[in-house]
Amino acid sequence: MSTDLDKLFERLARSPFRRRFRLGAVERAYMERKGLETVLEHGRKFIGERLAPAEPKNDGKQTPMRNHPIFVGQHATATCCRGCLEKWHGIPRGRVLTEDEIDRILSVLRRWLTDQAGG
Repeated sequence: MSTDLDKLFERLARSPFRRRFRLGAVERAYMERKGLETVLEHGRKFIGERLAPAEPKNDGKQTPMRNHPIFVGQHATATCCRGCLEKWHGIPRGRVLTEDEIDRILSVLRRWLTDQAGG
């Protein structure tokens, strides 16, 4: 049975832009050194600072493309800015993210990072 995450990842796989993101050597080494749970804790902090506000600073440009597994994962999963959250995840702009929405974003990132790490 297909879940909503399965459907999301099927859609992401059809996007040439989203599909090109992979963990590089720096991000992979960081994941191995810190572990998935610590990386996701960093993700919660980044999301709280960079995505959760109703009008994030530099929205659309606030997420770097590399140097942390979360950043790469955010671009791969369209959780990088409020515009992508709206388009890909149905989370409207102009209001603060809820805890459930933040948890949802982290579950998407968890799946992508786990897939990148080989299961």
